[in-house]
Amino acid sequence: MVLHTVGKPLVLEERPDPLPGPQEIRVRVEACAVCRTDLHVVDGDLPDPKLPIIPGHEVVGVVDALGSGAAPALGTRVGIPWLGHTCGQCSYCASDRENLCDYPIFTGYTRDGGFATHVVADSAFAFPLAGFEDAISTAPLMCAGLIGWRSLRLSGDGRRIGLYGFGAAAHILAQICRWQGREVYAFTRSGDQEAQQLALSLGARWAGSSEQMPPHLLDAAIIFAPVGALVPQALRAVCKGGRVVCGGIHMSDIPRFPYQLLWEERQLVSVANLTRGDATEFLALAPKVGVKTTTTVYSLARANEALADLRAGRFQGAAVLIP
Repeated sequence: MVLHTVGKPLVLEERPDPLPGPQEIRVRVEACAVCRTDLHVVDGDLPDPKLPIIPGHEVVGVVDALGSGAAPALGTRVGIPWLGHTCGQCSYCASDRENLCDYPIFTGYTRDGGFATHVVADSAFAFPLAGFEDAISTAPLMCAGLIGWRSLRLSGDGRRIGLYGFGAAAHILAQICRWQGREVYAFTRSGDQEAQQLALSLGARWAGSSEQMPPHLLDAAIIFAPVGALVPQALRAVCKGGRVVCGGIHMSDIPRFPYQLLWEERQLVSVANLTRGDATEFLALAPKVGVKTTTTVYSLARANEALADLRAGRFQGAAVLIP
């Protein structure tokens, strides 16, 4: 499923199977989850995608061809995330901050992604998935899970955690927070009873509208919804010294707000991409937690429908495409 023009539907095309180059693998795609970042690419919220581009960066599949010097072995199930390659030489890479690399390559944005039957990836940025038996339930872990985990790490060690936008990332993160013994407070679109019920079923202490204040001040809040107006709202909801983490790659403009909301050593930070270390940590943790994803399955040819349903909030959890 190919994006030729930003703002236009994806087009179903048949191409020769791609060939891996040196240090690359080809993966037969079993499942690819649909991320809000895919929506930002298609809708033009992210500038200068490589066009034409095959979106998709929450890929699970089996290695079926190897370039020279590449690992893992043929037949290995792997996951392919958003961060597809880094230069390894800039100041960020040299200081263990490869997520901020000056010359990155992103899966489904600057190199073809997983809305396809096959995808080529840098073998150093594909993660073996031994023990993850169900490709459909695993696919959302490759971005919603990974960026949620990085967001949680940046939020600190507080006990009361607010999650604004209870979609793919938040429904995974809620399970991790509860396993860690934290209290989860879920914030959804006004009137979204289904999302609130999902949050409560996953152990949230409270669920309500993003316009509401929680019953207790929060130690930290993570914003997954791409809505800048939630920033001052979340700052109001955190305690002194609390932290608000913006977990998305794109957000609408943040409105003006009084300095009083930031005072008393509250912090506002953003999350950018992920490191391979984040993936190693999270993929080791998820089976211990017993993370279970809520998914809605679409055939590959229905990718435009999946994107439209995500845009409109017509499902809970994550959409997953099956070739």
